[in-house]
Amino acid sequence: MSSPKKRRGARHPDPLVAWCNGQMVGEWSVREGEHRFQYAEAWATSASATPLSLSLPLTAGNTAHTGPAVRDWFDNLLPDSDTIRQRWRASVRQPEADAFDLLTLFGSDCAGAIQMLAPGSTPDGVDRIEATLLDDAAIGRVIDAATTIDRAGDAPRVAIAGAQEKTALLRRGDDWFCPLGATPTTHILKLPLGLVGNMQADMPQSVENEWLCSRVMTAFGLPTAHCDIATFGERKVLAVQRFDRALQNAGTDAEWIARLPQEDFCQALGLPGAQKYEADGGPGMRDILRVLDASANALADKTAFVKAQMVFWLLAATDGHAKNFSIFLERGDSYRLTPFYDVLSAWPIIGGGAHQLAKQKAKLAMALRAKSAHWGLVDIQARHWDGVAKLAGLGDARALCDELLQQLPGVLRTVEAELPEGFPPALAQAIFDGVTTTAQRLHDTEIAE
Repeated sequence: MSSPKKRRGARHPDPLVAWCNGQMVGEWSVREGEHRFQYAEAWATSASATPLSLSLPLTAGNTAHTGPAVRDWFDNLLPDSDTIRQRWRASVRQPEADAFDLLTLFGSDCAGAIQMLAPGSTPDGVDRIEATLLDDAAIGRVIDAATTIDRAGDAPRVAIAGAQEKTALLRRGDDWFCPLGATPTTHILKLPLGLVGNMQADMPQSVENEWLCSRVMTAFGLPTAHCDIATFGERKVLAVQRFDRALQNAGTDAEWIARLPQEDFCQALGLPGAQKYEADGGPGMRDILRVLDASANALADKTAFVKAQMVFWLLAATDGHAKNFSIFLERGDSYRLTPFYDVLSAWPIIGGGAHQLAKQKAKLAMALRAKSAHWGLVDIQARHWDGVAKLAGLGDARALCDELLQQLPGVLRTVEAELPEGFPPALAQAIFDGVTTTAQRLHDTEIAE
């Protein structure tokens, strides 16, 4: 996990300019270690102005924002992994490059609506789609470039947050393209994880795992990023459709792809990515729900968030940290929850063998809090969800527990019927069995103490 690092004496004489769908949003500058963001006057005074972040709001008089919130917001656009950042530095032969330097080089296609460009550069061709068609061999080179120092000539330079190896491309129908000019990518391609974390958990089937979890979430009625398993030669990836992209003027000669403003909850709360986990001082469920209290769809968003956490528990989805939840930012101070994403089940690696996780050590990324905190999958009972439901203004959790129990048989039948040919049966069975066993605890009707 990466955290912003101050480099003594580092100077950036020129600012970086933030653009949104061809309009200048503002400038980020760093002088003697102080980070400053100033909205462009035309943007700040526009009737359709959207803030860059809840932590960097539009203000009367258009006062500049300074300090850690600015630094952390931009740093959160980059990969969490120090290994990936070091590879990026090596690929451009800049071993001391900081977040500002990396976004200068890779910031033309970021999460959300923002493009980061050098002064004097403008996003050319926002109102059209320009791209180079790629065959499977070229796509393979792009995928390989995501894990090597030498970048492929057809690999786009994109800034994608997260700890996993990934790249991004443009998809039109069944064809894949490398976008040109201001045309954005539309799909993130995620590579298999392999051995993960300090315990070296063995997850070579993470592509299939995440695909299945997305289908389970969707079958439970939770809005979730659409994804497909894609194979290019011998390379298997998860192709995740970006919900921060929207085709405009579809079916006409004037088609273009809009970037939709969004941010994750570390950005919204002005926190560094190093604090994405509650256990590391980051946001918990209470913090997320407080933000969603003011959502444009407050009740629906809070209900979806609580239900998603309950499904995470069923799935043993243990990585639901603050950067894995996001909001769409809309005009003025309006915002709403985005679809869910990056859901991965630990059931296939729970066990007592090498590269496995002991069941007693498996825990959610955010605790359930009543008189005490409940993190462990084996410790959580249905009654512990009452505190979360009450925080969300939903009363107790009984209605959600009953809803999940009612939906579960149909969810499992639906997802099993959707399994593609060749899907690893042991992986599917481990997840289905884990979900079914955990769901038995939803019958607990006691009220939390």
